[in-house]
Amino acid sequence: MDESTLGWLQVLIACWMKRGRQKRIATPGQQQWRHVFGAYNWATDEVIYLISEKRNSSSFIAFLDHLVQQHSGERPLVIVLDNGSIHHSQATQAAFALLENELLPLFLPKYCSQLNPIERFWKHLKSLACADKLFADMDALVASVEANLAQQNDFQSDSRFLFLKNFP
Repeated sequence: MDESTLGWLQVLIACWMKRGRQKRIATPGQQQWRHVFGAYNWATDEVIYLISEKRNSSSFIAFLDHLVQQHSGERPLVIVLDNGSIHHSQATQAAFALLENELLPLFLPKYCSQLNPIERFWKHLKSLACADKLFADMDALVASVEANLAQQNDFQSDSRFLFLKNFP
């Protein structure tokens, strides 16, 4: 599981223009942010997510509660985390203590986020939902991300990210 930040100012990956001409890109003005908390469920091949206005311990704990509600197993849910500051805060540690029967956190080594399979998914998601697009407002960007997340959980979709193919 991990979190990723979405910015309203567009992400340009590729752009063509005539030689000698400078391309002008419209920008919406003031940057705004949303944060997607997500976890990949290896058993169901689905991404569970929650979009939040803030990236802080309380938002992360809300996502942990969301995960616990989605989980129907008898055994604790094992979650793999990087060493982000919100994963080690006092509030988060207290939440882990309260949810010790439902969650088992495992921390990756420091500076090894490439070991987290959802990191590759964030890149895939942003290339489909955000890259080379200009959104009228933040709600339109969030709607695009949610639509692509829904496609990820649709087993018939051709644009699904295949975790087993993309993780060594």
